Amino acid sequence: MTPWELPTSLEIGGVGYAINTDFRTVLYVLDVFADPDYEDDERPAICLQVMYPDWETIPQERRKEALERVVDFIDMDMPEGTEGNHGRRPRLVDWRQDAPMIVPAVNKVLGAEVRAMEYLHWWTFLGAYMEVGDSLFSSVLGIRQKKRKGKPLEKYEQEFYRENRALIDIKKRDSAAETERRAALKKLFV
Repeated sequence: MTPWELPTSLEIGGVGYAINTDFRTVLYVLDVFADPDYEDDERPAICLQVMYPDWETIPQERRKEALERVVDFIDMDMPEGTEGNHGRRPRLVDWRQDAPMIVPAVNKVLGAEVRAMEYLHWWTFLGAYMEVGDSLFSSVLGIRQKKRKGKPLEKYEQEFYRENRALIDIKKRDSAAETERRAALKKLFV
């Protein structure tokens, strides 16, 4: 993959395999990995099935490599340790929770409504996302980043955080089983 092309296939074991490159497909895959209702062994399988239209033709012994190539694609082939790269640190973005802020910011960069587009390559979407300037979303990200790094918030940021905590704090998603368990416990005490 090179930054001057929009890849539509990934090479695995010397063989090119077509991939689904629309931004909605990638966001779906990212949502699967964040969803507690999926088991750890289900997530990679779903990713392969969604991202590779002909995933069954990928030899079993090459599927781990196929998954690694998808991760590289999602990360736009950026080097390890890059801010957008999926490391093991706390998340700054929850694509589902933040969608109402991300969409208008990306729309502004692209000058078009991305949800109305029939197709938009993931790298084009991600490029626009990385160029989001002054916006509600960038304010939220700035505060999240400071909090993650343990840096003090400016007075105006403290006020913004108090007034918009529901936007800023990334909510932990409970599995359906956990939600049912809580509802059952609540009924016992009501």
